[in-house]
Amino acid sequence: GSSKAASLHWTGERAVSVLLLGLLPAAYLCPGPAVDYSLAAALTLHGHWGLGQVITDYVHGDVPVKVANTGLYVLSALTFAGLCHFNYQDVGICKAVAMLWSL
Repeated sequence: GSSKAASLHWTGERAVSVLLLGLLPAAYLCPGPAVDYSLAAALTLHGHWGLGQVITDYVHGDVPVKVANTGLYVLSALTFAGLCHFNYQDVGICKAVAMLWSL
C-alpha cells in the first residue's frame, strides 16, 4: 500500500526530472506552444514536489502541516495559471528566455 505509492511517487519525480532535461534543449531547438505549456506543467510539478518535501521535513503538527499544504496547493495552482497566462497572452517561456539571453 504505502510503500507502493511512495515508489510510484519517487518514479514520477525522476520521470519529471528527466523530462525537464529533455525539454531544455527542445526549448532552444524548437520553441513553440507545445514546449511552453510542457515546461509550465513540468516546472510547476517539479517545484510543487520539491516544496512538498520541505514541508514534510520542516513543518510539524497537524494544523501547521494542513495550512502549509493548502498554501502549497494554492501557490502551485497560481504558478501554473500564471505560466499558462504568460504563454497565452505574452511571448511564452521559450521566447522569454531567448530574449533574456540576447541581452
